[in-house]
Amino acid sequence: MLITPAFHRLVPGLALAAALLAAAPMASAAAPEPASQVELTKMTGRWYEVARTPNAMQKACEAATADWTRAGAGYSVVQTCRRGAPDGPKKEWKASATPVDPVKNAKFKLSFFGGVMNQEYWVLDHRTDQGWLIMGTPGGNYVWLLSKAPQLTASVRAQAIARIKQLGYDTSKLEFPQQVR
Repeated sequence: MLITPAFHRLVPGLALAAALLAAAPMASAAAPEPASQVELTKMTGRWYEVARTPNAMQKACEAATADWTRAGAGYSVVQTCRRGAPDGPKKEWKASATPVDPVKNAKFKLSFFGGVMNQEYWVLDHRTDQGWLIMGTPGGNYVWLLSKAPQLTASVRAQAIARIKQLGYDTSKLEFPQQVR
């Protein structure tokens, strides 16, 4: 087998992705089914990470964002974070996202590294009027609170965190990464 420089650049990312999936801390026995239908046009644009359960890929990750752009029947997703501080070195992951639930449009399969790694993410709940959504993995291992704005007001953030707890996640384990203000 010929080992190319491109392969060597891919290996660390694959190792991190494998660690994310394999070393999952159980936050919930299983993710609940998504609460309501997602209007797909609401997925586009930039989402800011407000809270998350710890995971290997996002260790020391601050100012995390996910940019969703419509691409054919799905989306192109670029996830970005800054290592150590909101102005730290930039780390980026690219994925394609395809809805796998045509009834609610709340379940997506994300393919990373050209399809080498695939993971489903579910929109467990969302409040478009408040600009946030809760996304999780089907096994209940991970959950994220994402917002259309870099910051949520204290009351809206409290409501969203309460909803995460109501969904069965241990909110005492959540990390709250810094965002650019």
